[in-house]
Amino acid sequence: MTNTYRTNVCGEITKDFIGKTVKVAGWVHSIRDHGGITFIDLREQSGIVQIVVNDDKMMEKVSREAVISVEGVVRARGDDNINLKLKTGEVEIVASSLVVLGAVYAPLPFEVGDSKNVREDVRLKYRYLDMRDPQLYNNIIFRSQVIDYMRSEMKKMGFLEINTPIITASSPEGARDFIIPARQHPGKFYALPQSPQVFKQLLMVGGFEKYFQIAPCFRDEDARADRAAGEFYQLDMEMAFSTQEDWFEVGEKLYTSIFKHFSTKEMSEAPFRRIPYNESLELYGTDKPDLRNPLIIHDVTSVFANTNFNAFKGSTVKAICVPNLAGQPRSFYDTLTTFMINNGSKGLAWIKVEENMEFNSPIAKFLSEDEKQGLIKELDATVGSSIFLLAGKKAATIKLAGILRKELGERLNLCDPNRYEFCWITDFPLYELDDEGKLDFAHNPFSQPKGGMKAFEQDPLTIQADQWDMVCNGYELASGAVRNHDCAVMEKMFEVVGYGADVVRAKFGALYDAFKYGAPPHAGMAPGIDRTLMLLLDQNTIRDVIPFPLNKSAFDPLTNAPSTVTKKQLDEVHIKVDIKE
Repeated sequence: MTNTYRTNVCGEITKDFIGKTVKVAGWVHSIRDHGGITFIDLREQSGIVQIVVNDDKMMEKVSREAVISVEGVVRARGDDNINLKLKTGEVEIVASSLVVLGAVYAPLPFEVGDSKNVREDVRLKYRYLDMRDPQLYNNIIFRSQVIDYMRSEMKKMGFLEINTPIITASSPEGARDFIIPARQHPGKFYALPQSPQVFKQLLMVGGFEKYFQIAPCFRDEDARADRAAGEFYQLDMEMAFSTQEDWFEVGEKLYTSIFKHFSTKEMSEAPFRRIPYNESLELYGTDKPDLRNPLIIHDVTSVFANTNFNAFKGSTVKAICVPNLAGQPRSFYDTLTTFMINNGSKGLAWIKVEENMEFNSPIAKFLSEDEKQGLIKELDATVGSSIFLLAGKKAATIKLAGILRKELGERLNLCDPNRYEFCWITDFPLYELDDEGKLDFAHNPFSQPKGGMKAFEQDPLTIQADQWDMVCNGYELASGAVRNHDCAVMEKMFEVVGYGADVVRAKFGALYDAFKYGAPPHAGMAPGIDRTLMLLLDQNTIRDVIPFPLNKSAFDPLTNAPSTVTKKQLDEVHIKVDIKE
């Protein structure tokens, strides 16, 4: 194929090309003027090659980041000019012609390739410049490679890639929908899918036994470091006639393969550890524990059952014992206490265990000898240990203990940065109490209750969902479940939270009707692609593995989305905006 702009790419110009005439094109990475001779490092996707320009007239309109096309003869560099860090570092191109294809007409908003100290909103506004930074550039290439690998592995396991609709109906999946007014149906709305949940289950009913897709998902949720605002991608999977055990096998095979292929770090071998949800809360204070952290949360409520210490009286008390920490200065404990107060705790009690098992602590005088001995026994504390205690209502104290455990792990560098530690969290509750004390679904209403219809013979708050999460290094990478495929069970699930069969039909009409016509038992899972990439690339924010992310406030500085629209556009979709300036 004839190319007007180039005959070769920069990265392939090596010693094999010495004496040959080539034509290359790319971005001006750097310019070095040596008085009559100018050296240009020319950059594009394949790499960098050095250009030698002997005619100053060629340099008109040439500046850093301009796009140029250069023709010339390849020659060997002088011995003192060789750069072995580059594949092309032993040669250079002596320019006989240079054409500016894309000039730079405005000052660069920041130094391209060195944007780490630039405000994120500025980087996002000029994302196309930020992408030229080698790290972000390589992250995006890496993203493509990982997704290709995922596709390949799924097809090897016999899964079919099938696309599902983007414009669909609103569905109660646990997050806020993005809604779309329907021009042809006044007063009605489409929604962007929070996931392909309904459609992938319908594919099972349709007889497609093993489905997957690289699925865009849309949720109106606040951003976090590990959660993108607005949209994200997941490897969505579903399989007929499958159980939790089948999916553990699929997940372990897939993620062991991905992480060993794309990383040199150590990782936990399959089968991954399985931790029931309630046990995870008790031991780690979270349902997404970082198992690299060796610290364990202990329930010491019984130690203080008859306490006279008002801060602990009648409360759930959680403790973390850290060996060999008692030598830390008072400032360590004070800053940690401030951190916990800033995260919602009323305070943080701490104890240094010193010589002869003596307690050095502001609260030591309030504790009885039995309570001190009880703590030592429960925590297996030794001389040099530090004990941290939190007290309050059970749910809040568990959460705060989890925050404390994580913070101690980070401050004390307890988590090996060169290891991936995977686990499965199982046995999630099907129901929970909402803020008003009413029963509600703990996650979403698609999971099957363990035990089927018999499960409803017990206290709803004790019913477990046939549901699981895959967790790695403190991040939830995937959620999965055996789906409910029985109309009667579906009706009963909603009845428990106060809704009749009419609500089931209204919310899940397609699934409810489909299940009447021979639905196979089925289950599925959906690993988050963006979060997987974040882990593999050691990035602190998920936005650095996404080509065009929204900012923390779900705003795009590049396109100014969301934006206002004209009255005519609103009239066409039968919408009236009534917002005071």
